[in-house]
Amino acid sequence: MSRRHAAEKREVLPDAKFGDTVLTKFMNNLMIDGKKAVAERIVYNAFDRVEAKLKKSPVEVFHESLELIKPSVEVRSRRVGGATYQVPVEVRPERREALAIRWLIAAAKKRNENTMEERLAGELMDAVNGRGTAVKKREDTHKMADANKAFSHYRW
Repeated sequence: MSRRHAAEKREVLPDAKFGDTVLTKFMNNLMIDGKKAVAERIVYNAFDRVEAKLKKSPVEVFHESLELIKPSVEVRSRRVGGATYQVPVEVRPERREALAIRWLIAAAKKRNENTMEERLAGELMDAVNGRGTAVKKREDTHKMADANKAFSHYRW
């Protein structure tokens, strides 16, 4: 890592269909081998499935599920005098979004439906209803931070 200055954040263009930058970040994260058209097709078809099932705007469902997945605190390892402590720290807003996107995609990949569209749609619907693997990951992260509250004075 360079010590001179922090890397500048690149602007992401909003997606073509809904004009949403967070959705573009999500697609970029889902994309494999630079195949953006495939990632777009997966996301848009998953959104169609969500809209058919829930009768709600898929972008609203997407944002609602991301809000339910975003962690507010996490634990960071801190070495003090030969011992390593798990210190709870608040999560920056950009990192919260990035973690939520990453967890949502990982949870969708682990599901056992046939296509990625079905998996993603299922995980989005589960997340909106407050269940699912991605929401559980957030709960586990919060529990771990709560359990290590005693070490919060080691925060830097």
